[in-house]
Amino acid sequence: MHAARVRPYLATALFALHVVASRRVPTMAVDRHWRCYVSPGFVRLTPVEELAGVWVHEVSHLLRDHHGRGERVARERELTGPGERLRINIAADCEINDDVYGDGLARPEGAVDPRLLDLPEGELMEDYLRLFRLGAHTDRLAWLDCGSGVDGWERGWDLGPDGAHGLSAQEQDAVRFRVARGITGAPGSAPRGWRRWAREAFHPPQPWRQLLGAAVRSATSAPGVGEDYTYGRPSRRSAGMPGVVLPSLRRRPPRVCVIVDTSGSVSDDELGSALLEVAAIGRAVGGRRDLVTVLSCDAAAQAVHTLCRAEGIGLVGGGGTNLRAGFARALRAQHRPDVIVVLTDGQTPWPDTRPPCRTVVGLFPRQRSSYDEDGPDYVPDAPPDWARVVVIGSPAPAW
Repeated sequence: MHAARVRPYLATALFALHVVASRRVPTMAVDRHWRCYVSPGFVRLTPVEELAGVWVHEVSHLLRDHHGRGERVARERELTGPGERLRINIAADCEINDDVYGDGLARPEGAVDPRLLDLPEGELMEDYLRLFRLGAHTDRLAWLDCGSGVDGWERGWDLGPDGAHGLSAQEQDAVRFRVARGITGAPGSAPRGWRRWAREAFHPPQPWRQLLGAAVRSATSAPGVGEDYTYGRPSRRSAGMPGVVLPSLRRRPPRVCVIVDTSGSVSDDELGSALLEVAAIGRAVGGRRDLVTVLSCDAAAQAVHTLCRAEGIGLVGGGGTNLRAGFARALRAQHRPDVIVVLTDGQTPWPDTRPPCRTVVGLFPRQRSSYDEDGPDYVPDAPPDWARVVVIGSPAPAW
């Protein structure tokens, strides 16, 4: 009740948890089925105010889908073993704890936050995993285990998918939706991290890792693209040349240029959605922000930004639309992109010829009655056949 009183927008999620007493759990832990395993000894020795802080922390793992994200990042980066499981737990805790406490919610003793590891605040779990390794500074965190609800690996105390009182995937989504609706309804009372989560819950970014999959394969296999020699991993051909160490070919993710349509026909909400997509594209290329540039374009191409934080990118424009200028500017860059992603409402002329790189077009949906250029009979040209087209906000198939 204390947790729900100080964090009312989380009340639906807090009361959706089912408590299971377990002496095998160090403090509290959750599984992916929304069960909360609680040590009776820990509860007996901990003040109610601190218990509320731990309770909110554990439900935050589930709301933010850390188990699904933890499984994906472990698979993609080949993270295995208890050490990597601990590292994922620490990174997930840093994502939550940087702004969850205060304003009536007590900080539990031993709570991990980015400052404890000299890390920046406001990052996501996937970003924190790149920023630290286990060492002497993390030895005191070896006890940490928030359960399979963080990393997807089942624990010995888990009741499993067939156990009692678990929530189905549909029920979990319903809880997340109600919490997100509560946060967006009164955004002033929620920390920045929760507001960001709520925006993405209502507007899930496109699965850019899938959409860019073919471009990644093309960029790393085509001659002259994504090739750089390194001695960090010697070439296998060195075995045939005793005494000579040959460099191997290093592959990199593709360079991506995102062209954002900032014409007057694109709303402020859609520009906000575009920034969410830009952040998702940055994660899709492995967090290599130096490989992602953002270009604003209305009737003319505006300034080019290297991706640092999506929130810091200024999208300028407001005039007519001619994305041909954006394509031309992107292709004149010192490092020509391997992939161009265009985020637009489609009311633009398109280049007459196919650019020498793969192109993905993200369309903001439009009703036929919303077209107002040149009279009631105006219908914008469809994106060209050489572009891969997805509708922003709708599920997109893989290549």
